[in-house]
Amino acid sequence: MQHTLKGPVVFEGVGLHSGAATRMVLRPAQPGHGIRFRRVDIELGNAVIPAVWSKVDRSPLCTRLVNEAGVSVSTVEHVMAALSGCGVINALIEIDGPEVPILDGSAAPFVRGIMARGVQVQAAPVLALEILKPVTVEKDGARASLLPSDRFEIEFHIDFEDSAIGRQSKVLDMRNGAFARELCDSRTFCRQADVDAMHEHGLALGGTLDNAVVVDGDDVLSPGGFRHVDEAVRHKMLDALGDLALAGGPILGRYVGERSGHSLTNTLLRELFATPGAVRMVVCDGDMASRLPGQGLVWSEIPQVA
Repeated sequence: MQHTLKGPVVFEGVGLHSGAATRMVLRPAQPGHGIRFRRVDIELGNAVIPAVWSKVDRSPLCTRLVNEAGVSVSTVEHVMAALSGCGVINALIEIDGPEVPILDGSAAPFVRGIMARGVQVQAAPVLALEILKPVTVEKDGARASLLPSDRFEIEFHIDFEDSAIGRQSKVLDMRNGAFARELCDSRTFCRQADVDAMHEHGLALGGTLDNAVVVDGDDVLSPGGFRHVDEAVRHKMLDALGDLALAGGPILGRYVGERSGHSLTNTLLRELFATPGAVRMVVCDGDMASRLPGQGLVWSEIPQVA
């Protein structure tokens, strides 16, 4: 069965890159609605932006959606990961600015807000995207792949010169609340040199040591250090889930990222849908639905950090 929210959920905070204060409300939606954003600060023209791969304006820093009228909303990956990780397929997201609030830099506040309000079962079957043959894209030493699997899995590998991060790898079967339990509290991270460069170009204006993990060589500058020894690769997996949630439905397949990021994951989805016979839409029976993210999520397993 499809799922939506039992009622509205409100979030307020600043955008990571804009630094602007934003109010965002997640609202229930009818079966088949999917996930859509609506810019409530825009009164004229088309202010609705479907959360789908074809609306992505590819960027290495975040995932930005743009509709035909040029109306945009950016940094959608964390709330998209939270919705996917909680099994929510239908929702209207009303937002009064161009960027989703960063909150603590992870998806945990979104997950806790969604689950505190509750998820409503809808009388409509889940349509999933079954990967039928491997698809891979590469750019500048990074690679992203989607491979056939009877469940949704994420595998990720990173390699940073800063020894505070270094090389990290992780593989997760996304069933049974794995996203909430293992990934949702992992925060965005960056190098101090990158922060300085972004500030020079008017970016990351809302970034602080409280909503991002900043490293400099072997030093972690953010108070309290990492929440997990491998928080960096966990956050990359969180981002991948959010970007893959733009596919138009849950995925039955294995995602493998090697130094991949937002732009390359979107390129992978574009390649997937451009490759004949690589994917098909299937109606999930109970057994198939049990292998999707959000199934088996237990409140007590949601991290308490946010």
